Amino acid sequence: MRTSRRLIAGLFVLPLLSGCFASSGDDSSASAGAAGGARLRVALPFAPTENYSPYGQDAMLLSRLGVSEGLTRLDANGTAVPALAESWSRENDGRSWVFSLRDAKFQDGGAVTAEAVAAALTAAGKADPAPSALSGVKLTATAEDERRVRVTTAESDPVLPLRLSNPSLAVFAPEAYDKKGTVNVVGTATGPFELTRTDGDTAATLNRFDDYWGGRAQASGVTARFVSDGTARANALRTGEVDIAESLPVAQIASLDKDDVHEVDTARNTSLYLNTRSGAFTDAGLRAAAREAIDTSVIAKGAYEGYAVPAQGLFGPALTWAAGKRVEPAGRARATRPDGESITLATYSDRPELPETAQVLQQQLRKAGFKVKLEVRTYARLEGDLLDGTFDAAVFSRNMMLDTGDPVTVLASDYTCDGSNNLSFLCDKNVDKLVAAAQAESGTAERQDAAMKAEAAVLGTDSVIPLVHLKLVAGIATEVQGALPDPYERTLIGTGTRR
Repeated sequence: MRTSRRLIAGLFVLPLLSGCFASSGDDSSASAGAAGGARLRVALPFAPTENYSPYGQDAMLLSRLGVSEGLTRLDANGTAVPALAESWSRENDGRSWVFSLRDAKFQDGGAVTAEAVAAALTAAGKADPAPSALSGVKLTATAEDERRVRVTTAESDPVLPLRLSNPSLAVFAPEAYDKKGTVNVVGTATGPFELTRTDGDTAATLNRFDDYWGGRAQASGVTARFVSDGTARANALRTGEVDIAESLPVAQIASLDKDDVHEVDTARNTSLYLNTRSGAFTDAGLRAAAREAIDTSVIAKGAYEGYAVPAQGLFGPALTWAAGKRVEPAGRARATRPDGESITLATYSDRPELPETAQVLQQQLRKAGFKVKLEVRTYARLEGDLLDGTFDAAVFSRNMMLDTGDPVTVLASDYTCDGSNNLSFLCDKNVDKLVAAAQAESGTAERQDAAMKAEAAVLGTDSVIPLVHLKLVAGIATEVQGALPDPYERTLIGTGTRR
Protein backbone atom coordinates (compact mmCIF):
# COMPACT_ATOMS: atom_id res chain seq x y z
CA MET A 1 0.00 0.00 0.00
CA ARG A 2 1.37 3.39 -1.01
CA THR A 3 0.32 6.65 0.53
CA SER A 4 0.90 9.77 -1.54
CA ARG A 5 3.25 12.38 -0.18
CA ARG A 6 0.97 14.98 -1.74
CA LEU A 7 -2.09 15.00 0.47
CA ILE A 8 -4.85 17.12 -1.00
CA ALA A 9 -6.15 18.70 2.15
CA GLY A 10 -5.16 22.37 2.15
CA LEU A 11 -2.32 21.93 4.60
CA PHE A 12 1.17 22.66 3.50
CA VAL A 13 2.66 25.76 5.06
CA LEU A 14 5.71 27.11 6.83
CA PRO A 15 5.38 29.51 9.78
CA LEU A 16 5.74 33.16 8.82
CA LEU A 17 6.03 36.35 10.83
CA SER A 18 2.91 38.44 11.30
CA GLY A 19 4.64 41.58 10.08
CA CYS A 20 4.90 40.50 6.46
CA PHE A 21 2.47 42.97 4.94
CA ALA A 22 4.91 45.73 4.08
CA SER A 23 4.01 47.44 0.81
CA SER A 24 5.99 46.78 -2.32
CA GLY A 25 6.17 48.41 -5.70
CA ASP A 26 3.63 45.93 -7.02
CA ASP A 27 1.03 47.28 -4.59
CA SER A 28 1.47 50.96 -5.33
CA SER A 29 -1.54 53.00 -6.35
CA ALA A 30 0.33 54.35 -9.35
CA SER A 31 1.05 50.94 -10.81
CA ALA A 32 -2.50 49.79 -10.10
CA GLY A 33 -4.04 52.81 -11.76
CA ALA A 34 -1.81 52.59 -14.80
CA ALA A 35 -2.83 49.01 -15.33
CA GLY A 36 -6.53 49.85 -15.03
CA GLY A 37 -8.23 48.39 -11.98
CA ALA A 38 -6.80 48.17 -8.46
CA ARG A 39 -4.66 45.22 -7.52
CA LEU A 40 -6.12 42.75 -5.04
CA ARG A 41 -4.18 42.02 -1.87
CA VAL A 42 -4.76 38.54 -0.51
CA ALA A 43 -3.53 36.73 2.61
CA LEU A 44 -3.55 32.95 2.29
CA PRO A 45 -2.86 30.47 5.10
CA PHE A 46 -1.02 27.77 3.17
CA ALA A 47 2.21 28.41 1.34
CA PRO A 48 3.46 26.58 -1.75
CA THR A 49 5.53 23.57 -0.71
CA GLU A 50 6.44 22.04 -4.06
CA ASN A 51 7.60 25.06 -6.05
CA TYR A 52 4.08 25.50 -7.45
CA SER A 53 3.98 22.02 -8.94
CA PRO A 54 0.52 21.42 -10.45
CA TYR A 55 0.50 17.80 -9.30
CA GLY A 56 0.08 18.34 -5.56
CA GLN A 57 -1.45 20.76 -3.08
CA ASP A 58 0.01 23.77 -4.87
CA ALA A 59 -2.43 23.13 -7.74
CA MET A 60 -5.28 24.25 -5.47
CA LEU A 61 -3.40 27.46 -4.75
CA LEU A 62 -3.01 28.17 -8.48
CA SER A 63 -6.69 27.48 -9.04
CA ARG A 64 -7.89 29.74 -6.20
CA LEU A 65 -5.76 32.60 -7.48
CA GLY A 66 -7.18 32.33 -11.01
CA VAL A 67 -3.92 31.19 -12.61
CA SER A 68 -4.73 27.74 -13.96
CA GLU A 69 -7.66 25.77 -15.31
CA GLY A 70 -8.41 22.46 -16.96
CA LEU A 71 -10.87 21.14 -19.50
CA THR A 72 -13.76 21.33 -17.05
CA ARG A 73 -14.66 22.95 -13.74
CA LEU A 74 -17.21 22.31 -11.00
CA ASP A 75 -20.27 24.52 -10.61
CA ALA A 76 -21.92 25.20 -7.26
CA ASN A 77 -23.87 21.93 -7.48
CA GLY A 78 -20.75 19.86 -8.08
CA THR A 79 -21.53 19.31 -11.76
CA ALA A 80 -18.82 19.36 -14.43
CA VAL A 81 -19.26 22.39 -16.71
CA PRO A 82 -17.13 23.77 -19.57
CA ALA A 83 -13.77 25.43 -19.01
CA LEU A 84 -11.11 24.99 -21.71
CA ALA A 85 -13.42 22.41 -23.28
CA GLU A 86 -16.67 23.77 -24.72
CA SER A 87 -18.34 20.37 -24.89
CA TRP A 88 -17.66 16.64 -24.67
CA SER A 89 -19.19 13.31 -25.52
CA ARG A 90 -18.74 9.74 -24.38
CA GLU A 91 -18.00 7.11 -27.01
CA ASN A 92 -17.75 3.37 -27.53
CA ASP A 93 -17.88 1.36 -24.30
CA GLY A 94 -17.47 4.37 -22.03
CA ARG A 95 -13.69 4.24 -21.90
CA SER A 96 -13.25 7.05 -24.41
CA TRP A 97 -14.37 10.67 -24.31
CA VAL A 98 -13.85 13.40 -26.93
CA PHE A 99 -13.49 17.00 -25.71
CA SER A 100 -13.98 19.92 -28.10
CA LEU A 101 -11.77 22.86 -27.20
CA ARG A 102 -12.70 26.52 -27.17
CA ASP A 103 -10.53 29.18 -28.79
CA ALA A 104 -8.07 30.04 -26.01
CA LYS A 105 -4.49 31.14 -25.53
CA PHE A 106 -1.72 30.25 -23.13
CA GLN A 107 -0.22 33.12 -21.17
CA ASP A 108 2.96 32.82 -23.26
CA GLY A 109 0.91 33.68 -26.36
CA GLY A 110 0.58 30.22 -27.87
CA ALA A 111 -2.75 28.71 -28.90
CA VAL A 112 -4.41 26.02 -26.77
CA THR A 113 -4.42 23.09 -29.19
CA ALA A 114 -5.53 19.50 -28.83
CA GLU A 115 -1.91 18.42 -29.12
CA ALA A 116 -0.90 20.70 -26.23
CA VAL A 117 -3.80 19.50 -24.08
CA ALA A 118 -3.00 15.85 -24.79
CA ALA A 119 0.63 16.41 -23.84
CA ALA A 120 -0.36 18.12 -20.59
CA LEU A 121 -2.71 15.31 -19.56
CA THR A 122 -0.15 12.69 -20.52
CA ALA A 123 2.44 14.42 -18.33
CA ALA A 124 -0.01 14.45 -15.39
CA GLY A 125 -0.66 10.74 -15.89
CA LYS A 126 3.08 10.03 -15.67
CA ALA A 127 3.67 12.11 -12.53
CA ASP A 128 4.97 10.17 -9.51
CA PRO A 129 3.11 10.12 -7.26
CA ALA A 130 0.10 10.56 -9.49
CA PRO A 131 -2.36 13.39 -8.76
CA SER A 132 -5.06 12.18 -6.39
CA ALA A 133 -7.71 12.68 -9.07
CA LEU A 134 -6.04 9.89 -11.05
CA SER A 135 -5.81 7.46 -8.15
CA GLY A 136 -6.37 4.01 -9.65
CA VAL A 137 -6.95 5.45 -13.15
CA LYS A 138 -4.77 4.85 -16.21
CA LEU A 139 -5.35 7.68 -18.63
CA THR A 140 -4.15 8.35 -22.18
CA ALA A 141 -4.80 11.46 -24.26
CA THR A 142 -4.38 12.00 -28.00
CA ALA A 143 -5.21 14.79 -30.44
CA GLU A 144 -8.02 13.94 -32.85
CA ASP A 145 -7.46 17.14 -34.80
CA GLU A 146 -6.56 20.75 -33.99
CA ARG A 147 -9.62 21.35 -31.76
CA ARG A 148 -10.56 17.92 -30.38
CA VAL A 149 -8.75 15.74 -27.87
CA ARG A 150 -9.61 12.13 -27.06
CA VAL A 151 -9.14 10.97 -23.46
CA THR A 152 -9.24 7.22 -22.85
CA THR A 153 -9.12 5.25 -19.61
CA ALA A 154 -8.21 1.59 -19.13
CA GLU A 155 -11.61 0.95 -17.55
CA SER A 156 -14.93 2.68 -18.11
CA ASP A 157 -14.93 5.93 -16.13
CA PRO A 158 -18.38 7.54 -15.98
CA VAL A 159 -17.11 10.56 -14.03
CA LEU A 160 -14.15 11.51 -16.22
CA PRO A 161 -15.46 15.08 -16.83
CA LEU A 162 -15.64 15.52 -13.05
CA ARG A 163 -12.16 14.06 -12.66
CA LEU A 164 -10.71 16.47 -15.22
CA SER A 165 -11.99 19.43 -13.19
CA ASN A 166 -9.32 18.76 -10.57
CA PRO A 167 -6.75 21.59 -10.51
CA SER A 168 -3.97 18.99 -10.60
CA LEU A 169 -5.05 18.26 -14.18
CA ALA A 170 -4.77 21.86 -15.33
CA VAL A 171 -3.31 22.52 -18.77
CA PHE A 172 -0.07 24.43 -19.29
CA ALA A 173 1.84 25.49 -22.41
CA PRO A 174 4.19 22.92 -23.98
CA GLU A 175 7.21 24.98 -22.91
CA ALA A 176 6.24 24.51 -19.25
CA TYR A 177 7.19 20.82 -19.20
CA ASP A 178 10.69 19.40 -19.06
CA LYS A 179 12.04 15.89 -19.40
CA LYS A 180 12.45 15.52 -15.63
CA GLY A 181 8.70 15.81 -15.07
CA THR A 182 8.76 19.27 -13.51
CA VAL A 183 6.41 22.02 -14.68
CA ASN A 184 7.25 25.73 -14.79
CA VAL A 185 3.89 27.41 -14.20
CA VAL A 186 5.19 31.00 -14.38
CA GLY A 187 3.58 32.60 -17.43
CA THR A 188 2.45 29.30 -18.98
CA ALA A 189 -1.11 28.75 -17.73
CA THR A 190 -4.45 29.84 -19.25
CA GLY A 191 -6.34 31.59 -16.43
CA PRO A 192 -7.29 35.27 -16.08
CA PHE A 193 -4.22 35.98 -13.93
CA GLU A 194 -0.63 35.21 -14.85
CA LEU A 195 1.90 34.22 -12.21
CA THR A 196 4.82 36.58 -12.91
CA ARG A 197 6.96 36.41 -9.77
CA THR A 198 7.39 34.05 -6.84
CA ASP A 199 9.18 34.95 -3.62
CA GLY A 200 9.85 31.51 -2.22
CA ASP A 201 7.10 30.48 0.16
CA THR A 202 6.31 34.02 1.33
CA ALA A 203 4.60 35.80 -1.58
CA ALA A 204 3.60 35.73 -5.22
CA THR A 205 2.81 38.40 -7.79
CA LEU A 206 0.16 37.93 -10.46
CA ASN A 207 -0.77 40.25 -13.31
CA ARG A 208 -3.91 40.28 -15.38
CA PHE A 209 -3.77 38.14 -18.54
CA ASP A 210 -5.51 40.37 -21.07
CA ASP A 211 -6.05 37.61 -23.66
CA TYR A 212 -8.03 35.36 -21.34
CA TRP A 213 -10.80 33.61 -23.27
CA GLY A 214 -13.36 34.39 -20.56
CA GLY A 215 -12.88 38.17 -20.76
CA ARG A 216 -10.54 40.71 -19.24
CA ALA A 217 -10.34 40.56 -15.44
CA GLN A 218 -11.47 43.69 -13.62
CA ALA A 219 -8.50 43.70 -11.24
CA SER A 220 -5.10 44.56 -12.69
CA GLY A 221 -3.43 41.84 -10.67
CA VAL A 222 -3.10 40.07 -7.36
CA THR A 223 -0.47 40.28 -4.64
CA ALA A 224 -0.67 37.11 -2.58
CA ARG A 225 1.10 36.61 0.73
CA PHE A 226 1.26 33.36 2.65
CA VAL A 227 0.70 33.81 6.37
CA SER A 228 0.17 30.80 8.59
CA ASP A 229 -0.71 32.88 11.67
CA GLY A 230 -4.50 33.24 11.61
CA THR A 231 -4.43 36.20 13.99
CA ALA A 232 -2.03 37.99 11.66
CA ARG A 233 -4.35 37.39 8.70
CA ALA A 234 -7.32 38.75 10.63
CA ASN A 235 -5.33 41.80 11.80
CA ALA A 236 -4.23 42.52 8.25
CA LEU A 237 -7.84 42.54 7.09
CA ARG A 238 -8.93 44.65 10.04
CA THR A 239 -6.27 47.31 9.38
CA GLY A 240 -6.86 47.38 5.63
CA GLU A 241 -3.50 45.87 4.69
CA VAL A 242 -5.22 43.12 2.70
CA ASP A 243 -8.54 42.91 0.90
CA ILE A 244 -9.15 39.19 1.39
CA ALA A 245 -7.98 36.96 4.23
CA GLU A 246 -8.73 33.29 3.67
CA SER A 247 -9.64 30.76 6.39
CA LEU A 248 -10.10 32.96 9.43
CA PRO A 249 -9.71 31.35 12.85
CA VAL A 250 -13.06 31.26 14.60
CA ALA A 251 -11.53 32.96 17.64
CA GLN A 252 -10.89 36.08 15.52
CA ILE A 253 -14.31 36.43 13.92
CA ALA A 254 -15.94 38.43 16.73
CA SER A 255 -13.25 41.11 16.44
CA LEU A 256 -14.03 41.82 12.76
CA ASP A 257 -16.73 43.91 11.16
CA LYS A 258 -19.60 41.50 10.56
CA ASP A 259 -19.92 42.75 6.97
CA ASP A 260 -16.37 41.52 6.30
CA VAL A 261 -17.11 37.95 7.42
CA HIS A 262 -18.44 35.47 4.87
CA GLU A 263 -19.49 31.90 5.72
CA VAL A 264 -19.80 29.03 3.25
CA ASP A 265 -20.81 25.48 4.05
CA THR A 266 -18.05 23.22 2.80
CA ALA A 267 -17.44 19.58 2.13
CA ARG A 268 -14.54 19.74 4.60
CA ASN A 269 -14.43 17.49 7.65
CA THR A 270 -12.18 17.31 10.64
CA SER A 271 -11.75 13.64 11.53
CA LEU A 272 -9.72 11.40 13.78
CA TYR A 273 -7.75 8.87 11.73
CA LEU A 274 -6.67 5.73 13.58
CA ASN A 275 -3.60 3.81 12.43
CA THR A 276 -4.82 0.29 11.56
CA ARG A 277 -1.40 -0.89 10.35
CA SER A 278 0.66 -0.65 13.54
CA GLY A 279 0.28 0.22 17.20
CA ALA A 280 -2.68 0.10 19.55
CA PHE A 281 -5.38 0.66 16.95
CA THR A 282 -4.65 -2.48 14.99
CA ASP A 283 -7.08 -3.80 17.62
CA ALA A 284 -10.63 -3.14 16.35
CA GLY A 285 -11.92 -3.25 19.93
CA LEU A 286 -9.69 -0.36 20.94
CA ARG A 287 -10.79 1.59 17.87
CA ALA A 288 -14.39 1.06 18.99
CA ALA A 289 -13.47 2.22 22.49
CA ALA A 290 -12.01 5.42 21.03
CA ARG A 291 -15.16 6.07 19.01
CA GLU A 292 -17.40 5.56 22.04
CA ALA A 293 -15.27 7.91 24.12
CA ILE A 294 -15.66 10.90 21.82
CA ASP A 295 -18.35 13.56 22.16
CA THR A 296 -18.29 15.51 18.89
CA SER A 297 -20.73 18.17 20.10
CA VAL A 298 -18.09 19.45 22.54
CA ILE A 299 -15.68 19.94 19.64
CA ALA A 300 -18.26 21.72 17.46
CA LYS A 301 -19.28 24.12 20.24
CA GLY A 302 -15.85 24.57 21.81
CA ALA A 303 -12.98 24.37 19.33
CA TYR A 304 -15.10 25.66 16.43
CA GLU A 305 -17.39 28.00 18.41
CA GLY A 306 -20.42 26.98 16.37
CA TYR A 307 -18.76 27.32 12.95
CA ALA A 308 -19.02 23.57 12.53
CA VAL A 309 -21.63 20.90 13.22
CA PRO A 310 -21.13 17.41 14.69
CA ALA A 311 -20.32 14.98 11.91
CA GLN A 312 -22.96 12.53 10.75
CA GLY A 313 -20.58 10.66 8.47
CA LEU A 314 -17.87 11.37 5.92
CA PHE A 315 -20.12 13.51 3.72
CA GLY A 316 -21.63 16.55 5.38
CA PRO A 317 -24.55 18.98 4.94
CA ALA A 318 -22.90 20.86 2.06
CA LEU A 319 -23.76 17.75 0.03
CA THR A 320 -27.52 17.96 0.28
CA TRP A 321 -28.09 14.48 -1.15
CA ALA A 322 -26.06 12.65 1.50
CA ALA A 323 -28.38 12.74 4.52
CA GLY A 324 -31.28 11.01 2.78
CA LYS A 325 -29.08 8.22 1.48
CA ARG A 326 -27.01 7.49 4.59
CA VAL A 327 -26.69 3.82 5.62
CA GLU A 328 -26.13 2.78 9.23
CA PRO A 329 -22.67 1.21 9.76
CA ALA A 330 -22.78 -2.49 10.55
CA GLY A 331 -20.34 -5.07 11.86
CA ARG A 332 -18.54 -2.81 14.29
CA ALA A 333 -16.37 -4.54 16.86
CA ARG A 334 -17.30 -4.52 20.53
CA ALA A 335 -15.32 -1.96 22.49
CA THR A 336 -12.34 -3.24 24.48
CA ARG A 337 -11.31 -1.61 27.78
CA PRO A 338 -8.16 0.43 27.12
CA ASP A 339 -6.68 -0.31 30.57
CA GLY A 340 -4.00 2.33 30.25
CA GLU A 341 -3.09 1.62 26.62
CA SER A 342 -0.57 4.25 25.50
CA ILE A 343 -1.18 6.12 22.25
CA THR A 344 0.32 9.12 20.49
CA LEU A 345 -2.16 11.58 19.01
CA ALA A 346 -0.80 14.02 16.42
CA THR A 347 -2.08 17.09 14.64
CA TYR A 348 -0.78 20.27 13.02
CA SER A 349 -0.96 23.87 14.14
CA ASP A 350 -1.52 25.49 10.73
CA ARG A 351 -5.28 25.22 11.22
CA PRO A 352 -5.65 26.80 14.67
CA GLU A 353 -8.73 24.82 15.69
CA LEU A 354 -6.96 21.48 15.28
CA PRO A 355 -4.67 21.66 18.35
CA GLU A 356 -7.65 22.61 20.50
CA THR A 357 -9.64 19.74 18.98
CA ALA A 358 -6.75 17.39 19.79
CA GLN A 359 -6.66 18.61 23.39
CA VAL A 360 -10.38 17.88 23.77
CA LEU A 361 -9.85 14.41 22.32
CA GLN A 362 -6.89 13.85 24.63
CA GLN A 363 -9.11 14.55 27.63
CA GLN A 364 -11.97 12.36 26.38
CA LEU A 365 -9.68 9.45 25.54
CA ARG A 366 -7.89 9.70 28.87
CA LYS A 367 -11.23 9.57 30.64
CA ALA A 368 -11.98 6.35 28.73
CA GLY A 369 -8.73 4.78 29.97
CA PHE A 370 -6.12 5.58 27.32
CA LYS A 371 -2.76 7.16 28.12
CA VAL A 372 -2.47 9.89 25.50
CA LYS A 373 0.64 11.75 24.39
CA LEU A 374 -0.13 14.79 22.23
CA GLU A 375 2.18 15.78 19.35
CA VAL A 376 1.54 19.18 17.69
CA ARG A 377 3.75 20.54 14.92
CA THR A 378 3.44 22.60 11.78
CA TYR A 379 2.33 20.38 8.94
CA ALA A 380 5.68 20.70 7.19
CA ARG A 381 7.34 19.09 10.23
CA LEU A 382 4.56 16.56 10.79
CA GLU A 383 4.06 15.22 7.28
CA GLY A 384 6.90 12.70 7.04
CA ASP A 385 6.09 10.94 10.29
CA LEU A 386 2.36 11.04 9.54
CA LEU A 387 2.82 9.32 6.18
CA ASP A 388 5.21 6.78 7.68
CA GLY A 389 2.59 5.70 10.22
CA THR A 390 4.59 6.91 13.23
CA PHE A 391 1.51 7.99 15.18
CA ASP A 392 -1.37 5.94 16.54
CA ALA A 393 -3.92 8.60 15.66
CA ALA A 394 -4.07 11.91 13.83
CA VAL A 395 -6.54 14.80 13.76
CA PHE A 396 -6.75 15.85 10.14
CA SER A 397 -8.86 18.25 8.06
CA ARG A 398 -9.98 17.07 4.62
CA ASN A 399 -12.29 18.45 1.94
CA MET A 400 -14.09 15.32 0.83
CA MET A 401 -14.97 16.72 -2.60
CA LEU A 402 -11.73 18.50 -3.38
CA ASP A 403 -10.28 15.82 -5.65
CA THR A 404 -13.04 15.41 -8.22
CA GLY A 405 -16.42 16.37 -6.81
CA ASP A 406 -17.22 12.66 -6.93
CA PRO A 407 -17.74 10.93 -3.54
CA VAL A 408 -16.57 7.58 -4.89
CA THR A 409 -13.19 8.93 -5.93
CA VAL A 410 -12.39 10.18 -2.44
CA LEU A 411 -13.44 6.84 -0.94
CA ALA A 412 -11.05 5.08 -3.32
CA SER A 413 -8.12 7.37 -2.54
CA ASP A 414 -8.63 7.55 1.24
CA TYR A 415 -9.89 4.14 2.34
CA THR A 416 -8.92 1.37 -0.07
CA CYS A 417 -5.86 -0.87 0.09
CA ASP A 418 -4.19 0.93 -2.81
CA GLY A 419 -5.49 4.40 -1.93
CA SER A 420 -2.99 7.20 -2.43
CA ASN A 421 -4.33 9.26 0.51
CA ASN A 422 -4.95 6.49 3.05
CA LEU A 423 -4.04 8.04 6.42
CA SER A 424 -5.54 5.16 8.41
CA PHE A 425 -3.60 2.58 6.35
CA LEU A 426 -6.91 0.75 6.02
CA CYS A 427 -6.99 -2.41 3.92
CA ASP A 428 -10.38 -4.09 4.18
CA LYS A 429 -11.69 -6.48 1.51
CA ASN A 430 -15.32 -5.51 2.04
CA VAL A 431 -14.55 -1.80 1.75
CA ASP A 432 -12.57 -2.38 -1.45
CA LYS A 433 -15.43 -4.47 -2.88
CA LEU A 434 -18.08 -1.83 -2.18
CA VAL A 435 -15.91 1.01 -3.50
CA ALA A 436 -15.28 -0.96 -6.68
CA ALA A 437 -19.04 -1.52 -7.06
CA ALA A 438 -19.62 2.22 -6.64
CA GLN A 439 -16.97 3.00 -9.25
CA ALA A 440 -18.87 0.87 -11.76
CA GLU A 441 -22.08 2.91 -11.42
CA SER A 442 -22.63 5.56 -14.09
CA GLY A 443 -25.90 7.15 -12.99
CA THR A 444 -25.60 10.00 -10.51
CA ALA A 445 -28.22 8.72 -8.07
CA GLU A 446 -27.01 5.14 -8.31
CA ARG A 447 -23.42 6.23 -7.74
CA GLN A 448 -24.43 8.22 -4.67
CA ASP A 449 -26.36 5.25 -3.28
CA ALA A 450 -23.36 2.98 -3.77
CA ALA A 451 -21.05 5.58 -2.22
CA MET A 452 -23.12 5.68 0.95
CA LYS A 453 -22.98 1.89 1.27
CA ALA A 454 -19.21 2.12 0.99
CA GLU A 455 -19.17 4.97 3.53
CA ALA A 456 -21.04 2.74 5.99
CA ALA A 457 -18.46 -0.01 5.47
CA VAL A 458 -15.60 2.41 6.12
CA LEU A 459 -17.23 3.72 9.29
CA GLY A 460 -17.90 0.13 10.37
CA THR A 461 -14.14 -0.45 10.60
CA ASP A 462 -13.71 2.52 13.00
CA SER A 463 -10.56 3.40 11.08
CA VAL A 464 -11.76 6.99 10.88
CA ILE A 465 -14.00 8.84 13.30
CA PRO A 466 -15.62 11.91 11.66
CA LEU A 467 -15.73 14.74 14.19
CA VAL A 468 -17.24 17.87 12.62
CA HIS A 469 -18.35 19.28 9.27
CA LEU A 470 -16.86 22.73 8.76
CA LYS A 471 -17.88 26.12 7.49
CA LEU A 472 -15.38 28.16 5.47
CA VAL A 473 -15.01 31.59 7.04
CA ALA A 474 -13.32 34.11 4.77
CA GLY A 475 -12.60 37.75 5.49
CA ILE A 476 -13.54 39.91 2.52
CA ALA A 477 -13.39 43.70 2.81
CA THR A 478 -16.71 45.43 2.12
CA GLU A 479 -15.28 47.28 -0.90
CA VAL A 480 -14.38 43.98 -2.60
CA GLN A 481 -16.93 42.55 -5.01
CA GLY A 482 -17.05 39.29 -6.89
CA ALA A 483 -14.89 37.10 -4.65
CA LEU A 484 -15.58 33.40 -5.20
CA PRO A 485 -15.26 31.29 -2.03
CA ASP A 486 -16.89 27.92 -2.70
CA PRO A 487 -17.67 24.63 -0.91
CA TYR A 488 -14.97 22.82 -2.88
CA GLU A 489 -12.24 25.35 -1.97
CA ARG A 490 -11.07 25.60 -5.57
CA THR A 491 -11.96 29.20 -6.36
CA LEU A 492 -11.42 32.58 -4.73
CA ILE A 493 -10.34 35.14 -7.37
CA GLY A 494 -12.06 35.43 -10.77
CA THR A 495 -12.54 37.87 -13.64
CA GLY A 496 -15.21 39.79 -11.72
CA THR A 497 -13.30 40.10 -8.42
CA ARG A 498 -12.42 43.74 -7.84
CA ARG A 499 -12.14 46.59 -5.35
